[in-house]
Amino acid sequence: MTRSCEPRRAPPRAPASPLSSRCFVGITLVTLVLQFPTCFGDCGKPPEFQTMKLKGTPKSSYSPGERIQYECNPGHYYSYFYTLNSVCEQNSTWRPTDEACYRKECPAPKVPNGEVYEQYEPQTGFQFDKNAYFYCNYGYYLKGEPVITCKLSGDTVYWGSDIPTCEKILCEAPGEIANGKHTNDWRVEFEFNEVVSYTCDPSNGPQEYSLVGERKLTCSGPGKWSSDPPQCKVVLCEPPVLKYGKPLSEMKEKFFYKDEVAFKCLKGFYLNGSNPVFCGGNSTWEPEMPTCIKGFKPTHPTKPPVSRYPVVGIAVICTCVYKCLRRGTKGVN
Repeated sequence: MTRSCEPRRAPPRAPASPLSSRCFVGITLVTLVLQFPTCFGDCGKPPEFQTMKLKGTPKSSYSPGERIQYECNPGHYYSYFYTLNSVCEQNSTWRPTDEACYRKECPAPKVPNGEVYEQYEPQTGFQFDKNAYFYCNYGYYLKGEPVITCKLSGDTVYWGSDIPTCEKILCEAPGEIANGKHTNDWRVEFEFNEVVSYTCDPSNGPQEYSLVGERKLTCSGPGKWSSDPPQCKVVLCEPPVLKYGKPLSEMKEKFFYKDEVAFKCLKGFYLNGSNPVFCGGNSTWEPEMPTCIKGFKPTHPTKPPVSRYPVVGIAVICTCVYKCLRRGTKGVN
C-alpha cells in the first residue's frame, strides 16, 4: 500500500455562534468595570471647615469627578479668591480644601481726639467676638464704655454698646471765697491743667488775713479742681505752754498761721509726742501738744528677748544648772 505524501488537514471547525461572542465581550467589560475602583478609587466623606458648611446631605463615599458645594456659616462672607466647590479627584482626594469664608467685621469706630485699638491681633479688623479699646488724647476724657464688643446676631454683626466719645476736659470757675479772690475771676470756664491762684484782701482790723489751704488750684479732671478753695481769715494762737518743759523757739505774745515752736523737757523728763508744733488754721496748735514725762526715755531692744527662742532659753537654763551642780560637787569634795 502506497502512503500519500499530502499533509493531513485538520477537520474544519464549526463557526462560532453569535451567543458565545457576546458572552466573551460581556466578560471582558465586567473585568474592566471591576478594575475601575482599583485604578481610580473613590473619595470618603467631604472635608469639614470652620467657616463654611456642606450644602445638602453628605454621603459616605463619592466617585471620582463628583462635585460638592459649600456655603458660608452665619456671620461669614465669601472670598472670591477661593471657591465654594470641591471635586473628588482620581487619586481619591478632595480638591480644593481651602477655607473660602471669613468672619464679618463691625465697622471701624472713629473717635475724634482719641484712638481705638484692636484686641491682641492688630490689622485683623473688628470681627465679631472681638473687642475695641478706646483711649483719649491729652486734655480729653472718655465719655462712655472704654471697651465694646463686636457681636453676632443671626447673620448680622453689630457693636454691643454705643461708641464712646472723647470730650474736652473743662472745669467751671472755682468757688469764690470771703475776704479774698482768685486770678481770672472773670472767666466761667477753665481748660485742663489751667491754674488759678488765690490771695486775701487787706484786713480792716488790727490783724491781717491768713490764707488757710492751698494757694493754687489746678483743673485736674472734668469739672474737678485739685483741691477745695482756701479760706481767708484771721489766725492767732496763744503762746504754747509745756509743763516740765521749755520752748527752744522765740516766744511772742501772738503766733500767726504756720508759725512753729520747738520744745525740750527739763532735766529728769523726756519728750513724748510731736516736736515741733505749728499754729493751725483753727487758731490751735497742731499736731497735738507733746508732754514731758518723768524718767528716762525707754529704749527698745534691737534683739528680741531670749524667751522668744524657747530652745535657746532652755539651753541657757540647763547650762546654768549644770555649772551650779558642778560647783556644788567640788565644794563637797
